Amino acid sequence: MIIESILIMFFALAIDLTFGDPRNKFHPTAWIGILIAKLTPYLKNSADNLERLGGIFLILTTCLFVTSVMFFLDFGISLISIDYLSVIISVIAGGILLKTTIAIKGMETHALEVIRSLENNNIISARDNLSMIVKRNTKNLDKNHILSGVVESISENTVDGITGPLFYFGLFGLPGAFFYRVINTADSMIGYKTNIFKNLGWFAANCDNVLNYIPSRLTGLVMIFSAMILGNDWKRSYKIMMRDGKKTESPNAGYPMAAIAGALGTKFEKINHYSLGDGTISFSKDHVLASITLMKVTSVIFCGIVVVPVIMILSYLGWWINA
Repeated sequence: MIIESILIMFFALAIDLTFGDPRNKFHPTAWIGILIAKLTPYLKNSADNLERLGGIFLILTTCLFVTSVMFFLDFGISLISIDYLSVIISVIAGGILLKTTIAIKGMETHALEVIRSLENNNIISARDNLSMIVKRNTKNLDKNHILSGVVESISENTVDGITGPLFYFGLFGLPGAFFYRVINTADSMIGYKTNIFKNLGWFAANCDNVLNYIPSRLTGLVMIFSAMILGNDWKRSYKIMMRDGKKTESPNAGYPMAAIAGALGTKFEKINHYSLGDGTISFSKDHVLASITLMKVTSVIFCGIVVVPVIMILSYLGWWINA
């Protein structure tokens, strides 16, 4: 079980780094988004409390459905009587499914599309490409703020799109990874603090905050270690993360953002919201490329020093309890 889970995780990483994301019509995360979008209009209500209850129902229903499918798949594979064949099928199927909850290559692709647009002096295209990976309005951003937005997005999405689902895979297997993906997807769709979704998305946003509390802080620490390996300023990375990690409105996003800001010697600023780091506010292509490298190294190291030990400890506890 330990070896099988570890193989599934690293196979998923290999698939993602090699092939990236499938088209939306084949992507389970896209299906989750469609399900949430289909249910949302039926749960809108003029009464705030009823709308909040609708948001709770939306999350619980979607999570129950998705995790049930994962449990059903696990059970189906376990019915295969030939041990080695069961393991092979489990690793292949599990790796493919787990890959759909992470997006290292996808994040890199979007970031490089922004760079490519800027190099072609097409700032409108750059803004459009950036809007696919950030929540903020990008239509009036200049080149420097576009580059800053890319680096910030890479740092924040290292948790949302990589280490978060991998952490919960370590704890609860594929159902855990997909449970996280449902919550995170719902938060990105309806978790905004606007009049439209402030009630319906309240539960999704708070669930996302709870689920990301540990992964975001662990990711920040692993980023510091990755910075040391890559020759970045890991001491400043640690200093800035400890000093500025709590400055964002999100209780979690500031830690990986501050860690990268310190490692790269930059400063992330959002007027009237936060200021992370004490370095330059001028960004270049090199900052984006360096943040992509940090994201990749952090992802692999996180698997090795966080997820693998979690799998091993839980497996040992299960063996000890049943012994």
